[in-house]
Amino acid sequence: MNQILTCLQQDHDPWLLSAAGFVCLIGVYASFSLAQHAGRSEESSRQRWGFLAILSAGCTAWATHMIALLAFQPGMASGFDPLLTALSLVFVVAGIGVGIGLAIGTRDRRLRFFAGLVLGLSITLLHYVGQAGYRVAGTVSWDVGLAGGTVLASLVMNGIAMVVAGERNRSLRRFGAPMLFAAIAVLHLGGMTAIQLTFDPRIRLPDYTMAPNVIAPIVAGVCLGLMALAFLGLRFTLNARAQTRRDQARLRELANLAIEGLAICDGAVITAVNDSLQKLSGRTRDDLIGQDLGTLLPTTALQELGLREEGDAELIGANGQLVPVRVLRSEVTVGSAKQTVVAIRDQRERLKMEATFRRLAYTDTLTGLTNRLRFNELLARKANHPQRSQNPFALLALDLDRFKWINDTLGHSVGDLVLQQVAVRLEELVQPGDTIARLGGDEFMLLLPEEKDRARDIAERAVLSLRQPYAVQGLTIEIGVSVGIAYSQTDGDTGDELTSNADLALYRAKQSGRNRICKFEPQMLLDALARRTLEMDLRLALQRDEFVVHYQPQIDASTGAFQGAEALVRWQHPTKGLVSPADFIPLAEELGLIGTIGQKVLAVACREALSWPSEFTVAVNLSAHQLTEIDLVQKVAAVLSATGLPSSRLELEVTESALLQDTDRTHANLHGIHELGVRVSLDDFGTGYSSLSHLTQFPFDKLKIDQSFVRRLPGDNNSVAIVQAVVGLADKLKMTVTMEGVEREEQRAFAKREGCQGIQGYLVSRPIASHELGELFDPHRVSDHEWNRTTPVEAGLKR
Repeated sequence: MNQILTCLQQDHDPWLLSAAGFVCLIGVYASFSLAQHAGRSEESSRQRWGFLAILSAGCTAWATHMIALLAFQPGMASGFDPLLTALSLVFVVAGIGVGIGLAIGTRDRRLRFFAGLVLGLSITLLHYVGQAGYRVAGTVSWDVGLAGGTVLASLVMNGIAMVVAGERNRSLRRFGAPMLFAAIAVLHLGGMTAIQLTFDPRIRLPDYTMAPNVIAPIVAGVCLGLMALAFLGLRFTLNARAQTRRDQARLRELANLAIEGLAICDGAVITAVNDSLQKLSGRTRDDLIGQDLGTLLPTTALQELGLREEGDAELIGANGQLVPVRVLRSEVTVGSAKQTVVAIRDQRERLKMEATFRRLAYTDTLTGLTNRLRFNELLARKANHPQRSQNPFALLALDLDRFKWINDTLGHSVGDLVLQQVAVRLEELVQPGDTIARLGGDEFMLLLPEEKDRARDIAERAVLSLRQPYAVQGLTIEIGVSVGIAYSQTDGDTGDELTSNADLALYRAKQSGRNRICKFEPQMLLDALARRTLEMDLRLALQRDEFVVHYQPQIDASTGAFQGAEALVRWQHPTKGLVSPADFIPLAEELGLIGTIGQKVLAVACREALSWPSEFTVAVNLSAHQLTEIDLVQKVAAVLSATGLPSSRLELEVTESALLQDTDRTHANLHGIHELGVRVSLDDFGTGYSSLSHLTQFPFDKLKIDQSFVRRLPGDNNSVAIVQAVVGLADKLKMTVTMEGVEREEQRAFAKREGCQGIQGYLVSRPIASHELGELFDPHRVSDHEWNRTTPVEAGLKR
């Protein structure tokens, strides 16, 4: 250390040495300023400013070295080798270019330290190549230890300077330039102190040596250029700082307009926040600025969040409460620096709304029970569970009995109130872990963990509970429930199979009567398959015109004379033969095909009756569906017009149960038909929903006594009394009476004795085809004597 101080005090011109230090400071500042400006510039001009920064740094090191050599006073003649002096400048510019090129744009400290070593080696090469080009009239010797130590120290200082210059922290970056200046100073002073010169009059300077007064103007020109660059760099720096302030102010203004909370970060350190983030976090701006973002978002790794990719996180408020948020990271340029902007959106309202939507999506709005969508998800999850065999369950399908009657007669508002009470009663039967769902209408499902006999027990309790009366709007309502049960271990592999099989069991329960419970059996699948096959065949039968009409004759009870016939539909199946109406009429009604079939029967019957003698009538049944058709009267009139059958020869039969479907429409249709001249008969009188008011409300011409009464005649006194009453009532109301189901002679004789105008039944004939009716068109009358001594066939009647 004493050697260096001695060298500084005795061997150097203090003014020139000070000038060298000043030039070094100015040049280092200019180089750093130009390098920062290059980083801020667009791609097109970045390379030019980068090259100028490298050239400035190289010239700074060279000029500092040359001024220091000029300040050196060896005490003998001295000069400079022009080639080595020029090469030293080339070496240092190239080396600095490589070092800066390695350091630019990297955050890796090890790479920046290596770049600093490259930079230090280039300056070392400059110094010692420059010293090799310094000629004196004497000999030169070196203190290798001192030279090597200062070179090593300078290299380490250059590496540290480059590491510090690339840090994000602005306070640390400020030490980069002074550290680089110190490294150059240590290298030069150590090298100049390590050299020892001895005057030798025998040694002369080479002729090509440049004298100090020749090299000095060149160095001065370089120094002036460095000063100009330093001034330019100062201007760039001031402009950049002003622009940074403007950008920050504009960014703060824009941030405060945002609804989301915004945090502007340098790295992970918060440098600015907007008002929304202060409100969201419950902290002041001073509390937030300077804090690590992790103190707000502890579960979020900022660098792992992709640019402009949203992610879920939790924000810690001032009170320690966790707030669910969505975060979005992006980068903006503020001045010359890239800054991270984190948008933080409060998710509490959204999550609350989503929970509401989820509840609405998964809940039946009328009863508050689980709805079909949610139930199907739960059932599928249980059915597909890997440990399903260890967690068996039962599925109960429930359907209310007589609920449609409530909606049709009392209104849907009353029906809704009943459904709500049903839901309450069902909830009283179950335990936590059970699921009750309303699938729609009056359909409910129960999903129960299967325990020994528990599903059956719940079903029985449901039947008992739901059949109890309901008090609704001052009314007392009674309904029932049918239940179908399917078990996961035996009755299906998937949720759909289990649901289907539980529905099949429910269907069988409803067929068996009200308030019944039925467990699924495999035979139900076969029955369902047969039913589906029958459905498809029935639809095809309409397309293929497989329906035929047979006729059951109606005769005078006294004379046996033919009066007409009742048209009865039959299905001529291509493989099953003649199918009974009892097997397909209920299905046709359920499928909505009965209206089409009825219209076809009406047309065929009218067309075929036209070939009968003009005094004979044809009777056709009208279904409940047809009675409620808006254009029924027009359809009947169209058939009569198309076939040419006189309306007086057509008789349409209706049952009392059919009258209840839509009383107003039925009333209008029957009166309209009667106005066409068509006779109207009340079929199966005395059964079902018999009401004497129907006889005055509707325009009936005939009453047909049901065979259930006829079957017990004449031995049953009650049946006798009922038939006598009906005949007397019809006589008073100017109606005729036909007795159905007459199979024995004593029944015919009773009908004649009591004044019935007509009979039909197996005593007369079974239903037969139209071409067979001709045998019954016998013009003579059959007397009582003939009835008694001949069979119906012998009397011209065919069974």
